[in-house]
Amino acid sequence: MSNPRSPQCPIHCKKKHYPAKLPTTSIVIVFHNEAWSTLLRTIWSVINRSPRPLLKEIILVDDASEREHLGRQLEEYVRTLPVPTFVLRTGKRSGLIRARLLGAKHVKGQVITFLDAHCECTEGWLEPLLARIVLDRKTVVCPIIDVISDETFEYVTASDQTWGGFNWKLNFRWYRVPAREMQRRNHDRTAPLRTPTMAGGLFSIDRDYFYEIGSYDEGMDIWGGENLEMSFRIWQCGGILEIAPCSHVGHVFRDKSPYTFPGGVANIVLKNAARVAEVWLDEWKEFYYQMSPELALNLFQIIRSKTKLITLMSVVSLLCGVIALPLNAMYCAVSRPLGARKASAGDVSERRALRERLKCKSFRWYLENIYPESQMPLDYYFLGEIRNVETHNCLDTMGRKSNEKIGSSYCHGLGGNQVFAYTKRHQIMSDDNCLDASNALGPVNLVRCHGMGGNQEWIYDDEEKTIKHVNSGNCLTRPTQDDPSTPLLRPCNYSEGQQWLMQSKFKWQAHGGDNRIGEDR
Repeated sequence: MSNPRSPQCPIHCKKKHYPAKLPTTSIVIVFHNEAWSTLLRTIWSVINRSPRPLLKEIILVDDASEREHLGRQLEEYVRTLPVPTFVLRTGKRSGLIRARLLGAKHVKGQVITFLDAHCECTEGWLEPLLARIVLDRKTVVCPIIDVISDETFEYVTASDQTWGGFNWKLNFRWYRVPAREMQRRNHDRTAPLRTPTMAGGLFSIDRDYFYEIGSYDEGMDIWGGENLEMSFRIWQCGGILEIAPCSHVGHVFRDKSPYTFPGGVANIVLKNAARVAEVWLDEWKEFYYQMSPELALNLFQIIRSKTKLITLMSVVSLLCGVIALPLNAMYCAVSRPLGARKASAGDVSERRALRERLKCKSFRWYLENIYPESQMPLDYYFLGEIRNVETHNCLDTMGRKSNEKIGSSYCHGLGGNQVFAYTKRHQIMSDDNCLDASNALGPVNLVRCHGMGGNQEWIYDDEEKTIKHVNSGNCLTRPTQDDPSTPLLRPCNYSEGQQWLMQSKFKWQAHGGDNRIGEDR
């Protein structure tokens, strides 16, 4: 396999010197019905590409696999390995979180290194991780995660210019590293990168610190959300979360999970996310719930009470993230899980007590100091729905992706796709995307927010109720009858079709509740 490091890294990473005395590590790998060849590739890459004195043991945790080769055959095989390797079994399906906790209990190394079961470690992957922990035991370190094709097993090097973030619905996302962080690193691309969040599958952590900081939230089920929960906890409670650019581990990424999840994957993820929100987000938890609203009863009330196709499309887009035909809408509605407000977080009293005991900082502190680039609303003038005075319809993303047109539909009051933030940078934002117009007469598209004004700069006039596009000088205008779901850009005439009401549903605001529109604070 060729060297996976970036063009700058082979020279500079090879020149790096690490402490002569590094801690030992135990590798914990959880698997469920993993393919034999994939699991062995992971194990052997650890053995062959790790300095033997640093490798204390490999702990394999079987989360109730059903495949025959993962039973006695695996136990007999690991006895032949040149590194102590043990197989633990959960007995019943426990999920990644609880299975990792089982493995961690048996760790003898000074550092726990968690890996997924479908990985391939590269030369020099381990030392950069352990070296950071030697300098500060409260540092949690991740490798750069390269991509291995699930079809061809082609190895594709990932960018060293991305870090972990999250969107409005608490989904983990990769984003470009901002200039601020590059400056902190003196533009040294081999220097550790301080990341707001981690993907969660691959990282090293001091064994004692893992337990001091609260290990994993045992109230979470199976998989999902644990990476954000741990990321927030590390930063808010005095730790440091890093990516080591000189450490590369390949990971097989699949289009969809081949495993089943008791209770359904979406319901599990919603429950886990609710636990994150209740413990760590403070007042921003209400914003999260507004992004993933209670849908079950309201959906059918809207469908019964409204007959326009656009209404049904709007609801379907909110629930399903797509525009579906009316015939498909009901199926989508009944087959999707309840929204976030219906997802019970369970008892979070122990996790809240942990936060109190560790004297952790607020989520506002995290947004202001660790992740000021976050799309979570912090510096904004307005947060809620944007309603047209003439049509009484609201701006709606319709579940569309970046570079697609903004929509307009019946104001359903459920939040989700109809919640927008008007920010201090004069952006009109929905999650990662901002309203953007590259031509004077539109169209108005949803485009990834770049924070540099230009096509994404809008001024809301609180008296005239107009939304003016700064670059063109034109005003956002109601859709025409020919295309009743697509707002336009037209010369400002201050008619009701160009008047918009920004109606915030949130009591809390950035900077102590100041909610003046259109002026700097």
